[in-house]
Amino acid sequence: MKDDRSDSNGGHRSWLEKLSFALLGEPKDQDELLDMLRDAHERHLLDLDALHMMEGVMEVSEMQVRDVMLPRGQMVVVEQDWTLERVLDEVLESGHSRFPVIRENRDDIIGVLLVKDLLRFLAKGNGEFNVQELLRPAKFIPESKRLNALLKEFRSTRLHMAIVVDEYGGVAGLVTIEDVLEQIVGEIDDEHDIDEEAPFIRLQGDNKYLVKALTPVEDFNDYFKADLSDEKADTIGGLVMMELGRLPKRGEVAQLGPYRFQVLRADNRRLHLLELTLRHEAEAD
Repeated sequence: MKDDRSDSNGGHRSWLEKLSFALLGEPKDQDELLDMLRDAHERHLLDLDALHMMEGVMEVSEMQVRDVMLPRGQMVVVEQDWTLERVLDEVLESGHSRFPVIRENRDDIIGVLLVKDLLRFLAKGNGEFNVQELLRPAKFIPESKRLNALLKEFRSTRLHMAIVVDEYGGVAGLVTIEDVLEQIVGEIDDEHDIDEEAPFIRLQGDNKYLVKALTPVEDFNDYFKADLSDEKADTIGGLVMMELGRLPKRGEVAQLGPYRFQVLRADNRRLHLLELTLRHEAEAD
């Protein structure tokens, strides 16, 4: 009986050794580690969401701020001399909660306006409006900064947005904590998102539409009486990627005839949401 128990324990230790190697082994490189994680998923040790998050964490460690930032030209800003009414119009139209405030141009950022600070000012209901009195300091970071280091800095400083500068000190864009987290957990719903049950195309007004990247080209053509080709791509997102020759980043623009598509939501895997602006044929020529 003693020998049987010894054999049984030996077998048990062998199983534990195998499991320990699977979880704590020393892969030679990142590709081997990814293979181990995917193997764990296939053996039902990890669910698909957990696998995707782990893959995202590993990708974030290799990515830089320039890979996910919103380009300078797509930044929504407030100017220091704007009236309260104009600032409120911008807040309502964009739906954002934080705004870089500029003096003369986008390279001259003097601080960040938080909507919650603006609401406190409105609640008090007295005093002349001066946006400079509501500003918080802007955080400036290089575009070469690693995303994992930026995420740690966001957590330690409790900041949610940073201004990205290039090697010459000029403003290259901005990045938010949401931009970083989306590389790990996938798309996070915000004011631009359409739920799964919503139609592929939604009118915003002033010749602007929200268009899901997965909108079939055939459905798009039916909606706009268009004639975009679906021979090489089945979806609008596919056509945009073909036009740019790669997976575009948030803020980039593709022009397909009279249809101007700006990327609103994208991660390092695929496109999610586009903003369509219709142009007159004369303007498109």
